[in-house]
Amino acid sequence: MNTRGSDAKDIGSSMPRAPQPLHEPQGLRTVETVRPLERHRMRMRLLDAVDEDRRDVEVLLTALQQAVAEVHGLGGMVHLPGGGMSGILYLVADSGLPELMTRPWLIIPVRGAAPPSRAARGDTIVWQPELTPPDPVPGRDPAALWPSRLPAGIGHLSVPIPGGGRRRGALSVLFAPGDEPVAAECAFLNEVAAWMSGRLKSSGILNPSPTVLRALENGPGPREAPPWDMGGAPPVTYTWDLCTGELTSDRPVEEVLDGIDPEVMSGGIEAWAALIHPDDLPGAVAGFDTGIQLRGGFRNEYRVRRQDGTYLWIEARARTVTDDEGAPVKVVGTIRDSSETHAAAESVGRALRHMSDGFVSLDADWRIEFLNQAAERLLGAAGDVAGSLLWDIPAIRAVPGLEERCRATAAEGEPAGFDVPGPDGTSWYHLRLVPVPEGLTLYITDTTERHLREAERSAAERAAAERAALVQRITRELAEAVTAQDVMAAVADGVMAPLGASGLVMLDVAGDRLNVIGSRGYSERFTRLLNGHWTLGDIANPVGDSLRTRAPLFISSPEECLKRYPATETLVREGGKQAWAFLPLAVSGRGIGAAVISFDRPRVLDDDGRTLLTALSGLIAQALERAGFYDEATTRARTLQRSLLPQALPELPEVTTAARYQPAKQGADVGGDWYDVIPLSAARVALVIGDVMGHGMAEAATMGGLRTAVRTLSELELPPDEILGHLNDIVGELGTDAFATCLYGVYDPVTRSLSYASAGQPPPAVAHPDGTVSFLSMAPDPPLGVASPPFETLETVLPPDSLLALYSDGLVESKDRDVSIGMSHLAELLSESMNAVPTSPADPSDLDALCAALTSALLPAHGALTDDAALLLARTHPLAAENVAEWPLPEDPVAAGRARDLVRTQLNDWDLADEDLIMTTELVVSELVGNVVRHACGPIRLRMLRSRALICEVSDASLTTPHIRHTSATDEGGRGLQLISALCQRWGTRHTCTGKSIWTEQPLPVLG
Repeated sequence: MNTRGSDAKDIGSSMPRAPQPLHEPQGLRTVETVRPLERHRMRMRLLDAVDEDRRDVEVLLTALQQAVAEVHGLGGMVHLPGGGMSGILYLVADSGLPELMTRPWLIIPVRGAAPPSRAARGDTIVWQPELTPPDPVPGRDPAALWPSRLPAGIGHLSVPIPGGGRRRGALSVLFAPGDEPVAAECAFLNEVAAWMSGRLKSSGILNPSPTVLRALENGPGPREAPPWDMGGAPPVTYTWDLCTGELTSDRPVEEVLDGIDPEVMSGGIEAWAALIHPDDLPGAVAGFDTGIQLRGGFRNEYRVRRQDGTYLWIEARARTVTDDEGAPVKVVGTIRDSSETHAAAESVGRALRHMSDGFVSLDADWRIEFLNQAAERLLGAAGDVAGSLLWDIPAIRAVPGLEERCRATAAEGEPAGFDVPGPDGTSWYHLRLVPVPEGLTLYITDTTERHLREAERSAAERAAAERAALVQRITRELAEAVTAQDVMAAVADGVMAPLGASGLVMLDVAGDRLNVIGSRGYSERFTRLLNGHWTLGDIANPVGDSLRTRAPLFISSPEECLKRYPATETLVREGGKQAWAFLPLAVSGRGIGAAVISFDRPRVLDDDGRTLLTALSGLIAQALERAGFYDEATTRARTLQRSLLPQALPELPEVTTAARYQPAKQGADVGGDWYDVIPLSAARVALVIGDVMGHGMAEAATMGGLRTAVRTLSELELPPDEILGHLNDIVGELGTDAFATCLYGVYDPVTRSLSYASAGQPPPAVAHPDGTVSFLSMAPDPPLGVASPPFETLETVLPPDSLLALYSDGLVESKDRDVSIGMSHLAELLSESMNAVPTSPADPSDLDALCAALTSALLPAHGALTDDAALLLARTHPLAAENVAEWPLPEDPVAAGRARDLVRTQLNDWDLADEDLIMTTELVVSELVGNVVRHACGPIRLRMLRSRALICEVSDASLTTPHIRHTSATDEGGRGLQLISALCQRWGTRHTCTGKSIWTEQPLPVLG
């Protein structure tokens, strides 16, 4: 490898004629030089098939894409001269590079040290092993626009683009760190640059006038001898001020144009225009206007009047000069006498007699005046046909509409041409009619060979156009492909039908194995058999062999496949195909997979088909690599999002729940929708759903923080409105652009009541057992982050076995559907489901199926979802009256004994006569009641619930909250709560509107 540095090195002068490496290449690039000429020829044939009607920029982009793909570059650029600023190269096309990398290269100086500047200026190939910013131009500093995190070691190669006999533009390719071009690749890029020049020469982009070229390179300076100087008198150099109309010249105009009024320059542009022949004046004016509008060079030839009334021909060349803002301010040009050139035309007639094409001159009456020898061979001897009407000549009398064509051509004053068949039925001739002042001239050209070639070329062009259209269509579809499956679908839909293929398998490299991404035209059994069957380095299989050589492999029959690769017998038999094309997919010299296109019958692909597939392999590889990055990022994002949501909903006897989360359209950005089911004290359950506005990692992190905060605040037994108040403070601290919605509800199975508060969430739907559906009333509280507490807590009583639906707005609202319409649809679906889903809490799978059916019916298909959607269903189950026991207790020391008796009796009634449970519960209740008697006040009540656990509650009118504290060995009290914590699986304090309740939970015994 060459030592890297910041100085560019010219290598074009030392390029050998044979494809020899510039240095010793490393790694896989050594394999790529085995057959470079064949691949180069394939790509050049593909470029030759590009439609002639394509715009200049499209032509440049197509060639640039092929160039980058062939040399495995990171991307490429094309710079061309133009515009009103002198000495500037403009970026007119780029491929494969992000905007941050192309921004510094939009405008660069011709005289700069950057590779494109040196290549265009010096007509040589320039290699720079370390990418650096180009030189600055007035008002623009590329170094200030340079990306801050650009990898080191990116190589920059530039080759000149020919133009007008001189090198004027540059084609550049960027190479990955550690990669350098070899001679064959440089030669290929030179060939692409020459192709660009040939395709663009008619547009004038690469062919500005010599005056403009000197202005672009050198700016104002001493005059040089013009290229048309044949040794005669030098021309007059003039300046036309576009602001004042003033004309000035470097010397008297009469010295060059004999007989012209010497005072014409002092009269300005109007005086000069008065000398132009009336017939030539429109063309002269149009030429000047076009040149000024295009800010470029232009040429005119017209007649001007001498003082004696005669005319002489002059040739005028000029260029437009612009100010710093590109506005035209003057025209600078030269004038010379071209009369001798026109006099030379008189000798043309002598050559007409012996020209190979037939020539016939007609007078104003359509009679033949003159015909040359070639015309005599077709029409007859001059003595026989002279003076005859053209369409009376027997040899061409059968030409349809000849008389009408001749008269129309003379009337329109424009030449016309058409092809006619010869009298023998096999030959063809082209007749060209040219009107002249004295009549009409006819040119007859034998085009038989041309017609044969055109027929062949037409067939080839149709095929090439179809291939080019196919490449363009697949290129567009691959550019729009996002995932690996999108790439698979684009290739299958775009390639199989045009090629007549019946099967496609796409594989990617995972370690040393080739795994199947997707397939078309194969059974699932064969796909499973093929998945992971081949290894990357195994040349005994065709895919591994093609990846090793980086060249497509074409096998025309099963016999050929088994002869070359005997180990593929099983796969050939199971696949059922008869011919294959194995396309290696490689990016930057690294094999990333393969595409296998197969056919039902033995088939030998022609050169055009092979060229097409070779070109497509590079496009498929780049699309597949992009899709791999996207799939990886999407998987990470989806994993993060899923990890922040509940992994499983708790199984509770009070509610049967099911939930679904559907992310928005495919992408690495995740959303902020979440849901939760939280068990609370007294057999109550908290149901939560929320949505953080926006998409992205920050929104997902905010969602995770809010969900954690909700669970923490729920442990404090806070009511819904206070929980939303705390969440509002949390969101408000995140900034002014952070917003979230949330609905928090608490279901009490004892009273069947639902207490809830909302901040910007749509109202929950309640499906009653009789099939009616209603939406809960909601306070119009704004989202968290912009709300002003206090929030309002609402309460409703739910019928037994009601179905409660909590959802985010993404479920019922979209760009094509109003939220009210979506809510109505949800209500209809819930109503229909009440009779279909059992009310038994024993089987939550039925509710999960309903959850899946609702999301499928409400959300658009095919990845068109534009917002995340979350749905939480909860079927409520009230706690039966026989599982609830409650008593008042006296406010004196006997209350503890009374509580123990009630506990023992109730546990026996509930068939929970386990002595350990009874003794533990008596101890816990006695300690709670004793604490109330000693430290609290008000009426004392004891409540027992038999639910998911044995729940005991002691209520009083005090608002003090007991806390566990550390006690010393001499303390007489303070150990009661420690004892309760040791005997119960959970305990806590819940404040009520009349005081507080201290509750405990003990696991129920397992009955044998």
